[in-house]
Amino acid sequence: MTTVTFDSLNPATGQVVGSHAKQDAQAVREAVTLAEEAARWWDELGTAERRRRLLDYKAVITGQLRPLAELVHQETGKPVDDAVLEIVLTITHLDWAARNAGKVLGRRRVATGLVGLNLQATLEYLPLDVVGVIGPWNYPVFTPMGSISYALAAGNAVVFKPSELTPGVGVRLAELFREAVPERPVFQTVTGLGETGAALAGDPRVKKIAFTGSTATAKRVMAACAENLTPIVAECGGKDAFIVDADADVPAAADACLWGALSNAGQTCVGVERVYVVDQVYEPFMRELKARAEQVRAGEHYGPITMPAQLDVIRRHIDEAVTSGKAVTGGPESVRAPYVDPVIVEDVPEDSAAVREETFGPTITVRRTRDAHEALELANASAYGLGGTVFSRDTRRAARLARLMRSGATAVNSVISFAGVPSLPFGGVGDSGFGRIHGADGLREFTRPKAVARQRFAMPGMNLTSFSRGADDLERLIRMVTILHGRRKR
Repeated sequence: MTTVTFDSLNPATGQVVGSHAKQDAQAVREAVTLAEEAARWWDELGTAERRRRLLDYKAVITGQLRPLAELVHQETGKPVDDAVLEIVLTITHLDWAARNAGKVLGRRRVATGLVGLNLQATLEYLPLDVVGVIGPWNYPVFTPMGSISYALAAGNAVVFKPSELTPGVGVRLAELFREAVPERPVFQTVTGLGETGAALAGDPRVKKIAFTGSTATAKRVMAACAENLTPIVAECGGKDAFIVDADADVPAAADACLWGALSNAGQTCVGVERVYVVDQVYEPFMRELKARAEQVRAGEHYGPITMPAQLDVIRRHIDEAVTSGKAVTGGPESVRAPYVDPVIVEDVPEDSAAVREETFGPTITVRRTRDAHEALELANASAYGLGGTVFSRDTRRAARLARLMRSGATAVNSVISFAGVPSLPFGGVGDSGFGRIHGADGLREFTRPKAVARQRFAMPGMNLTSFSRGADDLERLIRMVTILHGRRKR
């Protein structure tokens, strides 16, 4: 491992939180070697023992909730209260993964059909071995642990590369794991910059990569994985839409919209960025939204922009939006680094960068629509498709709009609520990525299905898988298939 260090800085204060060794490709290789050995032990423990140890890990994290939240605050600048919420969600997901892995992944019998009447078939999901996780800085506990928890519960060892902006959180998560599982290095953290992540993605012994970050970076990670045909689950951000139907509870919709857009300074992959409001409720909704936004201020209700370079993107989007649209709240003056106060702009053209590109800041564009159908069309006219929201009192129409929204998940009369349900899969479509974490799908994402078919007895008169098969055998098969499948349904 190299001895070069890099500093973790609090973006709000500019103070150094801690220095961490920048680990090179050799350090990654050593970590993967240890993980391979640990993975065999972890798999051999069996489901019940893994469950016990993961529940111990959950208890350790819970016991360290406040200090861990303080560390998240120090590295990201987000308020401690927001960090607490993030860690509480992490705890609930870890609990669900530990308790449900055996039921979801364990061996079970499956039906064989009449043609396979003489067979017994089983299906189970086996661990991959070593999983690499490359995490983001905006939710440095919840987001990577959405992969780490489920990969560990599925029986894999994990090597985690946290963002270079939040290395201390990543190191601490592995340290806490060792308190619960001291026997082997089942979960390790390697710190560093982009080349460290590239080394992890390019190691042929890593059997899957779980990546969270930008679409552009995901493509580079995929290229590294392609060298060894290493599969990847990618969560690449979004440009989530918020639809307010004509019968919506306007105050509740405005409240949810504002929190979904401004919480964590808008640095949320499933944060609200585009709002489409049906004409009948447009004016009262905008009055509610504006009044509420004027009570919210950066540095008091939410934290700074963690990644300094993102300020340039936010500033560019605001400048373009207010030039082509109408500022309702805030404007270019809202950017006061490292903070950005709330910005709401209406009538921004759909081809504007502020509408098409991910802003990742506390900004909202709002557009009036004729009806919910037009709102849905506009919501779906995006390269991204991670999450979204629908507000409507008509439960049937809301369910239909939610189903037709081109996104991996949709919240109805709530915002980002799907992320707090451990049994629901999380992931996107299009430029938002592919694959799923969380839920049963998230557990299976870190496994390989194993199918076994065993012959219980020879099928009399139908020796089909032999060169001694006779014409009568085939004729009997044709008659059986015709009886079973030859009648057309009218």
